[in-house]
Amino acid sequence: MINLIVKRFVKNSEDTKNPDVRSAVGRLCGWIGILCNVFLFGIKFVIGIIVNSVSIQADAINNLTDAGSNIIAIFSFYLSNKPADKDHPFGHERTETIASLFVGLMIGFLGIEMAKESFGKILSPDTIDFRLVTVFILIISILVKLWMYLYNKSLSKKYESTMLEATALDSISDVIGTSAVLVSTVISPFIGFNLDGYMGVIVSAIILYNAYGLIKEVINSLLGEAPDKTLVDDIVKEMMTDKRVLGVHDLIIHNYGPNKLFASAHVEVDSDCDIFDVHDHIDNVEKEIKSKFNVEMSLHMDPVKVNDPLTDQYKEKLACAIEEIEPSWQFHDFRIVSGPTHVNLVFDLVIPYEEKRNEDQIKEEILNHLSSDRKVYLVMTLDHPFA
Repeated sequence: MINLIVKRFVKNSEDTKNPDVRSAVGRLCGWIGILCNVFLFGIKFVIGIIVNSVSIQADAINNLTDAGSNIIAIFSFYLSNKPADKDHPFGHERTETIASLFVGLMIGFLGIEMAKESFGKILSPDTIDFRLVTVFILIISILVKLWMYLYNKSLSKKYESTMLEATALDSISDVIGTSAVLVSTVISPFIGFNLDGYMGVIVSAIILYNAYGLIKEVINSLLGEAPDKTLVDDIVKEMMTDKRVLGVHDLIIHNYGPNKLFASAHVEVDSDCDIFDVHDHIDNVEKEIKSKFNVEMSLHMDPVKVNDPLTDQYKEKLACAIEEIEPSWQFHDFRIVSGPTHVNLVFDLVIPYEEKRNEDQIKEEILNHLSSDRKVYLVMTLDHPFA
């Protein structure tokens, strides 16, 4: 059903990478959410007052809060689609992520307030006036929220939207919460014990848990997460298809939104090749990455000696030593400065963030595993993986 609605109101809806389409779909979902949530708030709040149920009233307030979240979503989709300007050269797509944080905070606040009311209800329980119409309305609410969860979840994946994902999470929380209220409403009159407050506590705990998960995810996104491994592998593979590229390292990907990816990397090239020819090939690689992955790529060329016996000899020795010490270590930018009595090995060593040994300890380990006729000095720079 939602696909028919999207096709009816959004032009070129299948163009999922188009920022205008993505914004239009997000705003449409926001308006649908407002209509559904205001409808559910009205019928549940009235029934909650009639049957004297705090959990039903709290559930109704939750729907009203959800409508407020939908308004934020509409506003965020509008702002995130604004083009880049001199003050925001990377665009405005992170507006959606920031709005998702506000939604998470609103959900958390709702959970706290609901927990307060529920504990009060446990201490001073009231009699619930059981009516079949209450059960009917709660079932309708569950079905509506389940539909909202399904379409928001589906579209969040299709259009890579954290805001729609947050709305989907909120909707499934409501499904669980309203189901708990329904159980309380049906069972309490038959067992002679008011479960309303206890179910309210359960619902608030679920709401708080989901709010924590959403806030954590959004904060991680704002702080900067490791890029998707598949994307990293695909970009490296694309760079290595050019015969001028001998190796790739220091790949960094910055995410400013689903359609705003910027990246940089170092590519190793033969130092004896014509620099103008290599530069032309590197430009083509950047354009291919932009075309295939929608990533703005900036490549730096690192010249390396190729087919130099002494360089190859020490490079192989270093590779064997590192493999013996810690296979997860990697090195790049390798070159040597050779003299009559000693040789300097110059390189960058990439180590995991979990590595406990310091630079001096790592150097000592490597030197102990290196076999050489001459004195060896290590000129080493430690790196951590960015991708």
